[in-house]
Amino acid sequence: MTPIMLMRAGVLIVLLAVPATATKIWIGSAEARLEEMNAKPTEKAAVATSADVEYCSPELKKILRRVLMSCGLVGGDAARGCQPVQAKNVATMSGDDFNALFRPMKERGGIVQFEKDKSDMDATDTQLVDQVFSDQKGASWFFVVSRASPEGSVTHNRDLSKARAEAVMAHLKQKFNDPDLEKEVGMLWLGEEFAQLADEFCSWKRSSAEECKQENINRSAFIAWIDCQL
Repeated sequence: MTPIMLMRAGVLIVLLAVPATATKIWIGSAEARLEEMNAKPTEKAAVATSADVEYCSPELKKILRRVLMSCGLVGGDAARGCQPVQAKNVATMSGDDFNALFRPMKERGGIVQFEKDKSDMDATDTQLVDQVFSDQKGASWFFVVSRASPEGSVTHNRDLSKARAEAVMAHLKQKFNDPDLEKEVGMLWLGEEFAQLADEFCSWKRSSAEECKQENINRSAFIAWIDCQL
């Protein structure tokens, strides 16, 4: 091969190598960008997962799904609610364990306390409902979990706790005129039969200033937004 031919071959090899090298550099850069992009969502996901574990436990998510399906928010029977026997089946756990799921929601919730054997709300009750409901912060589901203290018959207390949940719902409808309300509010009325509140819930925001005892904390409706992602 003559010197000129060798020179031309060398130039050709260099020219062919340039695109290959550039392509390799570009691919390497693209892979680095891809890794960087993937790293950021992973970091965010870890933060979200950490928050999810702290607030939205797997058990709470399971109960939330069951309530949405069984108590009217999903499936066409909006806001019909769950009564005590249904609530036990929905929860599939003890009353104490059920209440424990809501402990992390202390700052997001409140307890509307009713007079003995009453289901009507006064100004302090509605003020608390308005305060908690207005603090939605992007949450999707508003829970109303009402109870009755053990005085009276089981049947009477079922009806009483249902009336208390419906009183909260009626006020929300009147106050906020939200067309999506019945798709957002889930009601459980527990009577005296399931998940009575212990004294620890006396430290929550309450609509009553009277001394908190176990009987009057259970003449109540627990209210809170739940912003778990299902």
